[in-house]
Amino acid sequence: MSVYNEYVPARRGWMLGMTIPQWVVMLLCMLAVATAFSRKAWAAVALLILAWVIMGVLLLLPVRGRSAIGWLGALVSHAVCSVTGLSVWRSRAATGRGGQPDADLPGALTSIEIHEGAPTGAQMRRMALIQDHVTRTWAISASVSHPGIQLRDRDERLGKARGLTSLIDQMAVGEMVSEVIAIVRTIPDDGAERAQWVRENGSPSAPAGAARIVGDLEEALTGVSVRQEAFVTAVVEEPVLARHAREAGRGLSGRGRVLSDVAGELTGALMGGVGMEQVTWMTSPELAAATRTGFAPGDRAGIVDALAERARNPRVNAEVPWAHAGPSTAETAVRHYAHDAWHSVSVTLQLPDRGAAMGALLPVLTPSEPEERRSLAVVWPIKTLKQADREISRSESMADVSDALNEKLKRTSRAKDRQAAQRTRDLDVKQAQGNSLTAPHAIVTITVPKTKSAADAGRRLETSVRRAGFAPLRLDVSHDVAFCASVVPLGLNLARKGTL
Repeated sequence: MSVYNEYVPARRGWMLGMTIPQWVVMLLCMLAVATAFSRKAWAAVALLILAWVIMGVLLLLPVRGRSAIGWLGALVSHAVCSVTGLSVWRSRAATGRGGQPDADLPGALTSIEIHEGAPTGAQMRRMALIQDHVTRTWAISASVSHPGIQLRDRDERLGKARGLTSLIDQMAVGEMVSEVIAIVRTIPDDGAERAQWVRENGSPSAPAGAARIVGDLEEALTGVSVRQEAFVTAVVEEPVLARHAREAGRGLSGRGRVLSDVAGELTGALMGGVGMEQVTWMTSPELAAATRTGFAPGDRAGIVDALAERARNPRVNAEVPWAHAGPSTAETAVRHYAHDAWHSVSVTLQLPDRGAAMGALLPVLTPSEPEERRSLAVVWPIKTLKQADREISRSESMADVSDALNEKLKRTSRAKDRQAAQRTRDLDVKQAQGNSLTAPHAIVTITVPKTKSAADAGRRLETSVRRAGFAPLRLDVSHDVAFCASVVPLGLNLARKGTL
């Protein structure tokens, strides 16, 4: 079994686990107490000390991943949006204002604009260029196929892991790609491809009994079969892309050429060490179809039938326009996200201290009921060598300060803290050996029809995450953004500034 456990916390406080803004707030509160103490206003001193303690609890004590002040701000904003109607979104087509060709997407995807790249390759395909005006990023997405690692031995699994590490190191050295996002969607098999094959290859002279037996087997197997879709997205920040685009013609064409070079570099890395069988950078119609089936899984069968019909009749319109790629209606609730006829619940994963075995996420991606879809997104932020060196130096300094403070106070640190501090110091050695620094995070989303309970679906998802050995944290008040980041391959990321 291949187990990965060489990770450290993504962010360490500057002292005693607190960040600089938290230190400033607590220090200002303490200065108020000291001022009252110098004036011998004992009643004010008592009240200020009580207020200082309450502020510390509200600011520093985490409750399900957020501080009390963070929860208060999120709930207030959600209540305001609910009262004003901003939490409910309707598409232009649903309000009778359709006809515009640009994308019509809800929530955090409203700032997305899709551009057509230049024709490349033997088939002269136009790669879709995804521009996010709010976060000032560009992205490209590919549909990929991987044989999996469940039937691989230990050496082969380690080889795939080294290939992924090599890909991240390569992106860090190039200082072009800021994030690499992998999305895997496990959907119930709708039998569209099978029905199409039967229509084209079925023999009318087949015995009735054999046809009935095949039909019964098909009905039984289709109900328990699943299909997987995988996507890889590369995100490039606008300032970096604009700097390189000056040498490639500037404007949209220059950015397209640079992103095409990034796609070629990623294709070699994915099909090499990572072991992808196929990497196809999606065109705008293909990306629109992937977006539509992300919001409405039940529409996939109709799209497959339309593509098959167009092969026989070129007049058939099998493409999904971007104006119809999103849902008709979407509503953000506290505990789930409602879009069209579907409910979605999202959780994030916390790596266990003992490590995670490769392939441990299989129970998370396995649907437990019919008409249920699971989606997993893993985000690898790519840090440049200078950023990694600065963060490692700061983390080492904080570990040294923490050890010195414990020694001064004659307090014995816990084994977990000592192990985390040692892993932090080992980062310097790994960076000197040529390894890059990344802090990945994962989001899992379950989608069920509205005829089923969203609360039950969330509980089943959390149970699957715990069975896999991870700790789930439901992303309450953020399910809409989490859904878009983990299901739709448009380069969204929860950790990026400007997303929430």
